This record gives sequence, structure tokens and C-alpha cells, in this order.
Amino acid sequence: MGKIAFVFPGQASQYPGMGKELAEKYSAVQEVFAEADRALGFSISQICFAGSEEELKQTANTQPAILTCSVAFYRILAEKGSKPDFVAGHSLGEYSALVAAGALQFSDAVKLVRQRGTYMQEAVPAGAGAMAAILGLSPAVVADACKRAAEGEVCSPANLNSPDQTVISGSAAAVKRAVEIASQQGAKRTVILPVSAPFHSALMMPAQERLEKDLRRTTFANPQVPLVCNVDADTIETGEQAREALIRQVSLPVRWEESVRLLIEEGVTTFVEVGPGRALTGILRQIERSVQALNVEDEKSLNAALEKLAQN
Repeated sequence: MGKIAFVFPGQASQYPGMGKELAEKYSAVQEVFAEADRALGFSISQICFAGSEEELKQTANTQPAILTCSVAFYRILAEKGSKPDFVAGHSLGEYSALVAAGALQFSDAVKLVRQRGTYMQEAVPAGAGAMAAILGLSPAVVADACKRAAEGEVCSPANLNSPDQTVISGSAAAVKRAVEIASQQGAKRTVILPVSAPFHSALMMPAQERLEKDLRRTTFANPQVPLVCNVDADTIETGEQAREALIRQVSLPVRWEESVRLLIEEGVTTFVEVGPGRALTGILRQIERSVQALNVEDEKSLNAALEKLAQN
């Protein structure tokens, strides 16, 4: 019997209407959205169900919106008796994973990521930072392109997603230079990402320092399910480790490929992406095609996932 990992998506997975279909059908989902609205003091559910793309794209909205959907979908899986052997989350998704593992209260998590989004937005003036995805070059070649492009500015790998996909982050001009260097070196594709700040780079230190104060005031329990954290690509077992990892995660890269490979080494053969979009499912195929990739974001994908998990 292979093991199951629930993985939770990060920013850029959002889309208008996410969560609406399942909220209309399941009281467990409605309850999570109602709890989020109460904790935040405004209707994040309205932003998810009926908000515009523009509204959803604001980092301070994006982060609590994705977290709320992910936790709500996780609750249905739990209600149906589906339990993971491991959890992990991509960047923001690590908060969803910690809620699923019982290490963080949902109402605390949703307030933390609202603050996290606000601090990240405010850390760098609009337009001063950028992020880009580089496809078809090895992580080492991308890291070298960043080094050459920096010229005294910040430019570094931010998401080490797969052998084929590295996201870079930093000062807008330096990121643009790195994209040009990567193209010359034979990148299949380069995409400047539609994000509002240069996440997971040294430019995020002001946000990290502000968020650290909030995280220190928050209660963390020991996870009841082993969690693989982004920043070390290693399993954490205590609430204290979880807190420290979330602090460092703001300015350090997401080591996603290594995290997935560790889960596979631990015997995971089925990955369930719990939350909006299918970004992690796509990345998983680039890392290891032999594992089963499922996702849960609406009625159809939920039923398909439950059917497959029942056979596991």
C-alpha cells in the first residue's frame, strides 16, 4: 500500500468563483468560509465566490482566499474519511498544511496570511520588484544567470519547482536581465509573473521582520501528521519548528522539488492537490510521472479523487 500526501497550493492558483460550487453543497465548506469571514471582519467568501480577478489578485486578499478554499476542501475529505500520511504546502500553502495537520488554528492562520500578504505588498514599492518563471533550464544554470544579472541588485531563485522550472525573484531590472541571459542560454520559455511583489527574495526581509512578531504571538501545536516544510525540504515534528520555518520562508526559496522527492522516498505514491487550480499537479508531472496525482477543487474533482482514494 502506497502512502498518501495532501499538498496545498500557493499564490497564483486563485480564480473568480473558486469554492462556490462546493460551498453550495457542503455545510463543512460553508462553515469554514463563515469562520474566515468572522476572523477577518470582512467577507472573504464574497471575494472568492463573486469577486473580480483584480480583487482576487491583491496579495492581501489572495492569501486568505486560497487558504480558506484549501482548508474548506480539506474538511470535506476529512469528513469523508480520507486521511493523509503526510502534508506539505507550496509557500502560502504551508499554512493550509499546518491547519490540516492540527498545528495551527484556522482562525489564526487566516489572520496571519492576511497580514503576510499586506506586509509583502508593502515591503517593496509597486513595480520595483518582479518574478519570472524560467522553463527548460536546470536550477544550477538559472542560479548562475541570476548571479550574473544581479549587478549589485537582488536577483535569486525563489521557487525550485522541478528539474525544468525555476521561478526567480528580485529587483525588476535585475530579473529582466536574468530572463534575457536565460533566453540566451536556451531556456524553452520565460514568463514574467503577474505578482505584486518579489516573493522569497532578500527584498522581503522587511515583511519577514513584521510577520515574525505576529508568528511569535501565535500558538502552534505539534503537527499530528508529518509535514515537509519548504525552507528545509525536511519533515518537521514540533510546533516550534513549524513557526521558525514560516519565519524564514518569507525571504528564502521554496524547495518544492526536493520536498516532493523526500515524500516519494518516504513511500508516497498518491498526491492530492487540495485547493484551487492544478499548479502542483502540473509540477508533479515534471518531477515524477510514476506517482498518482489527484486534485480537489470542485464537485467533479472531489468525486474522482474520493473514488481513487477508496481504491488505495
